[in-house]
Amino acid sequence: MGSSTGDKIKGATNEAVGKAKQGIGKAVDSDRMKGEGVVQEAKGHLQKGKGEAKEAIKKAIDDQ
Repeated sequence: MGSSTGDKIKGATNEAVGKAKQGIGKAVDSDRMKGEGVVQEAKGHLQKGKGEAKEAIKKAIDDQ
């Protein structure tokens, strides 16, 4: 199982890159680039959520 911090960092990076791709796609009128950005941003949200879930589970176990 990977680290929760690593998942959160990867998630934040993918969110940022996804948003940037969407902005570039909009600027150059590229639906493909905008679509890739949406997908990458969503992937980032999922990765951050995975990291937060791992952290919550670890905390719950540690508190037992």
